[in-house]
Amino acid sequence: MTLLLADLGVTKSHGRPHVSNDNPYSESHFKTLKYSPEFPDRFGSLQDARSFLLDFFQWYNTMHHHSGLGLLTPWDVHHGLAETRLAEREAALRRAFAATPERFVRGVPQPPALPPAVWINKPGLADAVAPSTLPLPGETSSADPVARRARGAPEGVAQRARRAGSGGAEPPVAVGQPAKEVYTKF
Repeated sequence: MTLLLADLGVTKSHGRPHVSNDNPYSESHFKTLKYSPEFPDRFGSLQDARSFLLDFFQWYNTMHHHSGLGLLTPWDVHHGLAETRLAEREAALRRAFAATPERFVRGVPQPPALPPAVWINKPGLADAVAPSTLPLPGETSSADPVARRARGAPEGVAQRARRAGSGGAEPPVAVGQPAKEVYTKF
């Protein structure tokens, strides 16, 4: 299993307790869940846990303002309401500044910017192999799938994707792009 994961580009994590550097989105989500005032010490049953989590996810996605999304909710961003919400927020900040400018020592406040794209694992330049950088016929390199197979190493999904020309990188999720409906079974 370790070889399969390594072949797919998944690396082992040796995270330490209280260090949230593995997946910041998951860690942030878990902390929000864990420190929610409504989070119980214990659940009475599996159905109680499911009921609590359904309500929590509804709140988290529709009412909780995320700092990584310019203090907007995922609902606003994925349903195309981000620009409207940011314009409303900017107008409110301007009205507040006009009413009491002495409270704003740095001038007119600006709402946080919306990021252009959100990634879980953004591929680096070295990760994305362009077709023009693949070795010519007769040349071999450690990234060459033919050479890997000749050495006995299995070709994985990432290598097949690179050979097909997609670079093996997943596309970014554009902010403001309609989201697919995803349902999670508990």
